[in-house]
Amino acid sequence: MITFLISIVILVVGYFTYGKFVEKVFGVKDERVTPAMSQGDGVDYVPMGTKRNSLIQLLNIAGVGPIFGPIMGALYGPVAFLWIVLGAIFAGAVHDYLTGMISIRNRGAHLPELAGKFLGKVMKHVVNGFAVLLLLLVGTVFVTAPAALIYNMVPGWVTLSMIIGLIFLYYVIATMLPIDKIIGRVYPIFGGLLLISALGIGGSMVITGAPIPEMTLTNMHPDGLMIFPLLFLTISCGALSGFHATQSPIISRTTQREKDGRKIFYGMMITEAVIAMIWAAAAMSLFYGTDLSALISEGGPAAVVSDVSLMMLGGIGGTLAILGVIILPITSGDTAFRSARMIIADYFKIKQMKVRNRLMIAIPLFVISVALTQMDFTILWRYFSWANQSTAMIALWVGAMYLGLQKKNHWISSIPAAFMTMVTFTYILNAQIGFGLSMPISYAGAAVGTVIVIILFAKKLKHELETKQIEVDANVDKVA
Repeated sequence: MITFLISIVILVVGYFTYGKFVEKVFGVKDERVTPAMSQGDGVDYVPMGTKRNSLIQLLNIAGVGPIFGPIMGALYGPVAFLWIVLGAIFAGAVHDYLTGMISIRNRGAHLPELAGKFLGKVMKHVVNGFAVLLLLLVGTVFVTAPAALIYNMVPGWVTLSMIIGLIFLYYVIATMLPIDKIIGRVYPIFGGLLLISALGIGGSMVITGAPIPEMTLTNMHPDGLMIFPLLFLTISCGALSGFHATQSPIISRTTQREKDGRKIFYGMMITEAVIAMIWAAAAMSLFYGTDLSALISEGGPAAVVSDVSLMMLGGIGGTLAILGVIILPITSGDTAFRSARMIIADYFKIKQMKVRNRLMIAIPLFVISVALTQMDFTILWRYFSWANQSTAMIALWVGAMYLGLQKKNHWISSIPAAFMTMVTFTYILNAQIGFGLSMPISYAGAAVGTVIVIILFAKKLKHELETKQIEVDANVDKVA
């Protein structure tokens, strides 16, 4: 319990200290006009208040990631707490803040465009493919996961296919309509339900003195899976997630002032980390001394969510908590498809004011996603985890280059970028979905690959500083 409480305190303190430091390094200039104010189109560029933006951002980035990921990460033991805390403060929140703020400075650009600008034209095409793949996987995972939870709560005549169909119908509507029509109106309410359910679980653990294991670096995974690199991919949302880099530009197009960025981007990542801490602790506590792995294997993380909620909060409270967890993936799935539509539209320069143009992009995305729902959830999650953290790694390098070009402290982004480069390279070299190499060879190959990436980054940064070809900010000196 002490480890859990101290971790929560460190996360909060991290927001007010390191978050402030990151903001200072970035250099907020509140007199700049944001894209929401200068490029309003009534669809994606729509000014909204800080509270609404914050809760929408939280729901956009949360999904089932800060719940399912930490539940599976709980199998490793309390070492999972360490990654959630350090990962969120020094990597995840920095990642979210920089991608959001750099997007604001560049007319609300999405990650592929930013990668092309700061890392080279080839990276634009690579990241565009990565981002769309990731968003399709996210959208699909965030259909099947809530559908399974709803299926366990409804009468027997309601089939899983019917539930999946209804969720997809909602996704189509939310993806097509202007952001302030559905997302801007109901997300703040859903955000409140999410926070209440998480606080209910956390408060119940504290009040009852739940047996949460104290910190140890011992690997407790029952199958002996290695902490590095698997833990850092298993727990993504809640610590560091590339999916967030696809979501922050949605809110960068609705943010009215630069100084709101720390609260919206850095702050909501810390909030997500608190949610992740609660669910990781709940899984460890409720199944302390029992076989958590067996329950996950039998019913997936959704089974753990149901058991934790009902056992800790009772029938009514537990049902509300489960509803909060159901809302999470649905409210990330719709913005995943929305982001995919926006990224493809930006890539092919297709204006989105006309409904016909939005349909032309959205319908093929949904057709592919429906086909992907036939895949096993655990397989989908593996592909999602690697694509997710690879996207995060690229986004961190984008942030590092942006800061480096202004001769600012790029280490706040380049150090976590290098670490995640090692993580993602090691995984793909070793994993069966990748090259299937032995672990020693994977470590060696990943180390060499990481050094090469660092050298390429340093050479490009030096070249761009000498030639000064990149206009770092597209909205330079526009004053309100």
